[in-house]
Amino acid sequence: MIDEDGSAGGAAGTQGSSQRRSSSARDAAASERSSAAGKRPYRMRRRAEAEARTRLRITESAVALHGTLGPARTSISAIAEHAGVRRSTVYRHFPDEAALLGACSAHWIAANPLPDHERWTAIADVQERLRAALLDLYAHYRRTGQMMENLLRDEPVVPILGELLGGYRAYLESARAALMAGRGLRGARRRLTHAAIGHALAFHTWRSLAREQALADREAAALACAMVEAAAKSR
Repeated sequence: MIDEDGSAGGAAGTQGSSQRRSSSARDAAASERSSAAGKRPYRMRRRAEAEARTRLRITESAVALHGTLGPARTSISAIAEHAGVRRSTVYRHFPDEAALLGACSAHWIAANPLPDHERWTAIADVQERLRAALLDLYAHYRRTGQMMENLLRDEPVVPILGELLGGYRAYLESARAALMAGRGLRGARRRLTHAAIGHALAFHTWRSLAREQALADREAAALACAMVEAAAKSR
C-alpha cells in the first residue's frame, strides 16, 4: 500500500510539473505573439516614415532640377541621381509624368505662394491699388523668375504643364478683375485698360522690364502703372 501510494503520488507530481511547464510554454508563446503584434505597427510606421522621406527627397530633387534645367530637360535618371535613389524607386513613387509633376507643383506652390490679391481690394485709389499689386507680384517674379521662365518655355512640349499653370492663369484673371473694379470705364477705354492691366501682370512683362531692360522692380511697376493710366485716359 505504501509503495502503491508512493508511486501514485510520484506520478501525480510528475503530471503536475508537466502541466505547469506546458502552461508556462503557452504563456511564453502568447507573450511573444503579443510582443510581435505590438512591434508590427511600430515597424509599419517607421517604414511609412522612411517612404515619406524618400518621396519628399525625390520631389525636392525634381523641383531643384526643374528650376535649373526645366521639366523638359530633366530626366528620371537625373532625378534619381540627385535624390540618391534608383530609377525604379522614382517610378515606384511616381509611376508617370503626371504624378511627378503634380507633386512638384504642389510642393513648389506651397513654398512660393502667389501674393494675396484680397489685400489690394482694401485700397480705394485704383492707381495705388495697381501699384501695390505690381510691387507684390514683381517681387514674387524676382524670387521665382528662373522657375517661371522654365515652366513657360517648356509648356508647349510638356502638355501637362498647361493644366498645372491653369491655376496661375486663373489667379491673374482674378487679380485683373480686382484691379479693374471701381474704374467706371466703358467702351474703348475699358477694353484698352483691361488689356493694359493684363499685360502689366504678365510674367513676360516683368522679365522684359527687369531682366532685359535692367529696371528695378519699383521702376518696372511705375512704368507699367503709367501705361495703364494712359490707357484709362485714352480717347
